[in-house]
Amino acid sequence: MPPAASHAYRQLQPGDADLFRALLTMFGEVFSDTESYMRAQPDDAYIGKLLAGDTFIALVALHEGIVAGGLAAYELKKFEQARCEIYIYDLAVREEYRRQGIATAMIDELKAIARRRGAYVIYVQADYIDPPAIALYTKLGTREDVLHFDILP
Repeated sequence: MPPAASHAYRQLQPGDADLFRALLTMFGEVFSDTESYMRAQPDDAYIGKLLAGDTFIALVALHEGIVAGGLAAYELKKFEQARCEIYIYDLAVREEYRRQGIATAMIDELKAIARRRGAYVIYVQADYIDPPAIALYTKLGTREDVLHFDILP
């Protein structure tokens, strides 16, 4: 497979509904969770509004028109100071494109977006059962051990 530099990296914009759906499909396949990512995908109007907003960021790594990897993140406006932070919600690379620097390149793209938006930090969670993700994020940032709680509405 070609190195990360030979892939095209792109932030999705309104009008990119087909690429957004390909991103969702890739997430569903890589995470073995097609139910969540493919069963009830939003319509084009919802996707356009999401991509046009200032709180959601979607990046794709393309190889010959195929979504080889992708990243979904949210900008969170802070209340204690006039600043924001970026939360990486999902990041995945198809198995056949791994170990080529694609995830790192997507995070580098996100860093540039974060700087333009005035973010002071980018953060991400990783599960203990995912050593490759932990290794990647350890290489790029500072680890904090925290507890995570899901509270049902």
